[in-house]
Amino acid sequence: MTGKTALITGSAKGLGRRTAFELAASGCDVALNYVKSREEAERLAEEIRAMGRRALAIQADIAQADEAERLVSEVERALGTVDILINNAGPFIRERKLFADYRPEDIHYLMNGNLVGTMLLDHRVLPGMRSRGWGRIIHFGFGHAGEARSWPHRAVYAAAKVGLVSFTKTLAVEEAGNGITVNMICPGDIRGDNKEKGIAEVAGIPDEESPRGRPGTGEDVARVITFLCQPESDFITGNTIDVSGGLDPIRTSVKK
Repeated sequence: MTGKTALITGSAKGLGRRTAFELAASGCDVALNYVKSREEAERLAEEIRAMGRRALAIQADIAQADEAERLVSEVERALGTVDILINNAGPFIRERKLFADYRPEDIHYLMNGNLVGTMLLDHRVLPGMRSRGWGRIIHFGFGHAGEARSWPHRAVYAAAKVGLVSFTKTLAVEEAGNGITVNMICPGDIRGDNKEKGIAEVAGIPDEESPRGRPGTGEDVARVITFLCQPESDFITGNTIDVSGGLDPIRTSVKK
């Protein structure tokens, strides 16, 4: 994929950071995005440039329409048109609470950050991808998002991601003839520092909750993304792919 430009939202840390490394190792120039983690993003850009790739870090909150537009425009000025868009960023409220307890501003924030902002970014990069007859778009979901099951205490986040499942499938069909593939990655319960680790780093570490028996890592997710972005993967589109080691973390009932 030498010469391709990848834009990865929310890539200063975690799964986005690991994905940036994997795509750079595959030959891509990389545009990093962050909201607050400027130091981490700038350091990662330096590391990617040391690999012989072009890289830059841009601050933008994709939940804000004007900032999403500015993000893509800055990438185009610095690196050229976006060939690969990885929509990793998406706000998540860790506090578990019923939908009735959400504030209206929380609902808008989660929907804009996880659904509307992603759609606007896709819309912004599509003309360039169409003009070249080639593009790769990756959305992020959660385990079993494609089944649209209930997820108590995560009502708004789940609704946004399940809506994104339908959008993924629709956009994939609409753009397949233009050489653009659209898929969704659904990571399992990958925690803490493991989001940036490689598979070899967790070898021999047991995880009793995982049917696979080991913790998941950022490399597990990034390897699938890199595969989907390869030119030869053009027949794979409109899919939701769980990368979970077989774990189903969703509880569909509420204990009183």
